[in-house]
Amino acid sequence: MSYTRREFGKLTLAGVPAALTLGRAESLLGALARPPRLEGATAGQAQTKPNSLINGVQIGAITYSYRSMPDQGAEATLKYILDSGLSAVELMDGPAENFAGAPSGRGGGPGGGGRGPGGGGNRAGGAAGGAPELREGEKLGSWNGQPCVIPAPAGAARGGGAGGRGRGQLTPEQQAAQEERAKALRDWRMSVSMDRFKQLRKMYNDAGVTIYAYKSDGMQKNLQTTDEELDYLFNVASTLGATHTTMELPAGADAEAMLKRMAQFAEKHKVYVAYHTHAQGSMDAFDQAFAVSKWNLSNVDFGHYVAAGNVGGTPMQFLEKHHARIASFHIKDRTTPEHCSLNLPWGTGETPIKEILQLVKKNKWKIPASIEMEYTVPEGSDAVKEVKKCVDYCRAALTS
Repeated sequence: MSYTRREFGKLTLAGVPAALTLGRAESLLGALARPPRLEGATAGQAQTKPNSLINGVQIGAITYSYRSMPDQGAEATLKYILDSGLSAVELMDGPAENFAGAPSGRGGGPGGGGRGPGGGGNRAGGAAGGAPELREGEKLGSWNGQPCVIPAPAGAARGGGAGGRGRGQLTPEQQAAQEERAKALRDWRMSVSMDRFKQLRKMYNDAGVTIYAYKSDGMQKNLQTTDEELDYLFNVASTLGATHTTMELPAGADAEAMLKRMAQFAEKHKVYVAYHTHAQGSMDAFDQAFAVSKWNLSNVDFGHYVAAGNVGGTPMQFLEKHHARIASFHIKDRTTPEHCSLNLPWGTGETPIKEILQLVKKNKWKIPASIEMEYTVPEGSDAVKEVKKCVDYCRAALTS
């Protein structure tokens, strides 16, 4: 049975998780495996679009990977994706909403959307190769013979003062300006047509890029977000052709209420919600979300999973146990807590990227793998070149 792109983006088959839905859309994956020609090219000048469906495993990237690039517009982001050799993407809200005409200063980080804690952690040697300065709760460690910082345990107090990570409190004027920008963005979201998002999807699809996930975490992080805002969020995701929207895994006293609420909107719009993890990654981190609703899935980050200590099992064991409830997953190369939870160029850390991808390939699980290029870009390079290196790493892992 074949599906149109629109049917694929909205397919839900009562009670079937997104990962299984993806697995049944073989006609679409087959189409992605046959790179189409660029429009306008003659037979003698035929060019192919990127194809990052490698031996049955869809390699994509979250657009946060391009956060250091100077132009964060949707057109420029598309060029970054194509230049990286990718045919699929987890799109963040910055480029999408800017393309649709959102007010300037729309908020969110580079590339759009807020990012949860636990991303970096590359604090190696200090000046002249000496030991780095330690903050409260941290310890001195090493990786490959170089000193580095073992992070403080989750929930431990972090000292302020020099080297503190806090931004400090906003002045009343700054707070008022922030609230004014937030209101302008909310008002815009409640009035904008989906036509521009349709155009964005067409632009990406025509270039050979499928948008399989959409992330707008800032809208989902608390119970104060209105029903109208969540309807807008899922409408955008559906319009872009995404099978799921991603957000940070809720925690604390409001977690269950958040999980239930998000699942209700996911079911209403027939677009799954997949939760992303940072330092809380573990074998059972998603148990509550899974129990609440079949519409709650996982967007596990296996780099952060390793950096959190592989709690309860390896990434491969996590895949074996939960693959039917994984909508997509993130990959990056990090070290374990004993080695400072560093974020490193691929192939130099401890995340078993090759083994993860080969397990997905072996079992023919139709779960997109999202590159999240989060290590420091080397001097003389840029994010696009580094993401391409990650794509090449995935290709080598899946063809060896």
